[in-house]
Amino acid sequence: MAGDGHVNHKVLAQHAEDKVNVPQGEAQERRRQVNHLRERLESYIQVHPDYDLVKLRASGSTAKHTAIKRRRGEGSDADMAAYVRSSDPNVPEADLLEWLRDRCVEVYGKTKVADDFVISKHAVGITLRGSGLKIDVAPVLYLGGPDDQGWLITRQGERVLTSVTQHLEFIRERRRKAGPGYLELIRLLKAWIRECKRLDSHLRCKSFLLELIVAHLWASGWNGEPLQVNDYPRAIEQVLAYIVRTGLKSPIVFDDFYRPTEVGSSLDAIQVWDPVNPDNNVASSYMEHDRRRLVDRAAAALDEVSWAATAPTKGAANDAWRTLFGPSFEGA
Repeated sequence: MAGDGHVNHKVLAQHAEDKVNVPQGEAQERRRQVNHLRERLESYIQVHPDYDLVKLRASGSTAKHTAIKRRRGEGSDADMAAYVRSSDPNVPEADLLEWLRDRCVEVYGKTKVADDFVISKHAVGITLRGSGLKIDVAPVLYLGGPDDQGWLITRQGERVLTSVTQHLEFIRERRRKAGPGYLELIRLLKAWIRECKRLDSHLRCKSFLLELIVAHLWASGWNGEPLQVNDYPRAIEQVLAYIVRTGLKSPIVFDDFYRPTEVGSSLDAIQVWDPVNPDNNVASSYMEHDRRRLVDRAAAALDEVSWAATAPTKGAANDAWRTLFGPSFEGA
């Protein structure tokens, strides 16, 4: 239904191109900065014996091609996983982030200040003041396998099994079968949730959660209909309807890299399982009030999308979609 109104697939595709997608020049600058950091890190880590650098892998939204234009203060522009192997068993894993931060500081020497290097839960964030770019580098203890599995180490020294290679394979396989609309749909949904967070600073919804909801609907469809990745208004309506009608109370599990039976029971408010780690619910930190808040936002957006599909004028339809994407949405 949503694809039949004034704001159709072509209109949303144009909005994505103009307002959501990362421009080619900016994408090239991101890659240049990441490659610079990669080359310098490789050189510096070689002469520090605490950890041996095994490999560096691009990760996150930039590597998946689901990144959107970033506003100041919003997350990172690019992500990198630094696969390392401990050469000294006496070095505490909890110190790994501090060790990696010190190596990053050495890469840039005196060209940056201490505040440009910030340790988060599991990564070192590097802010490049000249370009405004931000790169997150996450240390991963390499397990030695060909699938790049390793332990992501948090600041508290906790271990979380991950694999950059398998995460990229997971989304690339779906994009290969679904076509380019699959990734564009994810970017549009990320733009929607960004606008929601602008209006409600307490709203929680990480982009990885959206990616996995889309992956689930691509495999299962909604209400007997495949996910319409080539009709963005309809696909967005399907995603919103799924969130609202299930209340995000139905567990989402994938079988690409493990058997679904390996996932244990959970009482978490939202249960969406990491496709490469059956022990990792990516929404484990979301509380019941977080679930309700997200469902309420989706319900409000669904009302607007449904109204836009039957709106009598272009202006009315545009106004409805503007509630999802903000004042930058120009519409039909």
